[in-house]
Amino acid sequence: MNEQESDGRSNMSETIAFIGLGAMGLPMASNLVRKGFAVVGFDLDRGKLDTLVGLGARAAGSVAEAVTGAAIVVTMLPAPPHVRGVILGGEGVLANLPGGSLVIDMSTVDPQTTDDVAAACKERGVAFVDAPVGRLVSHAERGESLFMVGASDEGFARAEPLLQAMGTTIHRCGPEGSGTRMKIVNNYLAVIGAQLTAEAILLGTKLGLPVDVMKAVSGGTTATNGQFQINFATKVLKGDTAPGFTIDLAHKDLMLALAAAAQQRLGLPVGLAAAGALGAARGGVYATRDFSALLDYACDVAGVVPPRLPD
Repeated sequence: MNEQESDGRSNMSETIAFIGLGAMGLPMASNLVRKGFAVVGFDLDRGKLDTLVGLGARAAGSVAEAVTGAAIVVTMLPAPPHVRGVILGGEGVLANLPGGSLVIDMSTVDPQTTDDVAAACKERGVAFVDAPVGRLVSHAERGESLFMVGASDEGFARAEPLLQAMGTTIHRCGPEGSGTRMKIVNNYLAVIGAQLTAEAILLGTKLGLPVDVMKAVSGGTTATNGQFQINFATKVLKGDTAPGFTIDLAHKDLMLALAAAAQQRLGLPVGLAAAGALGAARGGVYATRDFSALLDYACDVAGVVPPRLPD
């Protein structure tokens, strides 16, 4: 493993393996490269990998190749099975990573997956940090992501320089596993907020209200929310439903929250209702569209022309 700084923080000469170059992973890995970190990337989508290489990263042909010689591994993957396979699999991260290294998982998964990965890392003498990401793809592209971090003091010190290179806001939520738990709560609010916003805009449109008026008024009251004011305003209300965070992934994250609630013997009736709405939306062409497209889906069902903000 490469040398570390005396205070335990990551040395920019250390090699960082970044696995998972999706809508969020690619811009975050790109910011690491732009900030001078030595990055080797891996993704099943060769086009995404080529984009990162074009910025100055190195490409790997497999997870094992990516992590060989790396001091830090960052994973940004779609769901729990991918995280378990990539990190715990026989040809995965821990099978090829020496003790004393660091794994930072930025995926949105269930607490049990994070706890199992953390325990496996500990057994191998590898530090583990869970640092799921908040905010939108547009924020990630600008290096303005928010991170919810679960880490030991040592793990946080090593991860912090990377997080600072990829974002502007870092919340240390507690020990390993705390970041994942906070992300589930955060995305529960975000996904339900998106469904609520879609229904409210649909109702207002049916009542004859211009969407810009609805945005302005709600933005000045306690009804305001980031979905209407930021996400919908820059995506679906501008006619853009290209996926940043898909309805499929939004549904997955909502189900993670409902499963966590069930394990705690909690009832989340609003969440159950939203899960039904998203489950219906993901049954067709909307599954892979941005989750702000919940508005267009609701309008389709109601036979209403989807509103758009004026240019």
